[in-house]
Amino acid sequence: MNTIFRKSMLSVAGLAFAGGVFAGPIAAHAANPVDGKPVAVAVQSAAPKPQGDQSHITLNDEQTANVKAIIAATKKAGLPERAAVISIATSLQESKLENLGHLGDANDHDSLGLFQQRPTSGWGTPEQITDPAYSTTAFLKGLRQVDGWQDMALTDAAQTVQVSAYPDAYAQWEQQATDLVGQYWNS
Repeated sequence: MNTIFRKSMLSVAGLAFAGGVFAGPIAAHAANPVDGKPVAVAVQSAAPKPQGDQSHITLNDEQTANVKAIIAATKKAGLPERAAVISIATSLQESKLENLGHLGDANDHDSLGLFQQRPTSGWGTPEQITDPAYSTTAFLKGLRQVDGWQDMALTDAAQTVQVSAYPDAYAQWEQQATDLVGQYWNS
């Protein structure tokens, strides 16, 4: 009987502890309102872990300049670093951060620029699409229209904008894109 009593007490204590853990922060905020207004609690989530095997390329001066142009356009649009990470990873997949013109038979239809956007799909004129600032702004405009893009896996957010034949390919560039944004965001 002593064992049954001990187990019962431990169960009650466990429930009381769990209730305190969950209700404690809520009760504390409710008991101490600031000026009668609800208290907002900021919760920062860690950046999502990259999915799958990661690829990496060494960048030349042109590619680095394009990274900086993508970051500048993202900042100008008032979007956070995560938008730049998605943009750079997308460009790494689509063009290896090279501002591609028409490639003749090697072209995918009429795809151009850093994001391989198509004039015939309404992305802009060939001149606009091959302007890194314009093409990034166009990509970001599409990204903003994706509900919940901030919390999506990178590859899902990029694919929703790009509608690629290889929807999972963007994921392989997430770590390098994250590193590049970390390196150049504040420079």
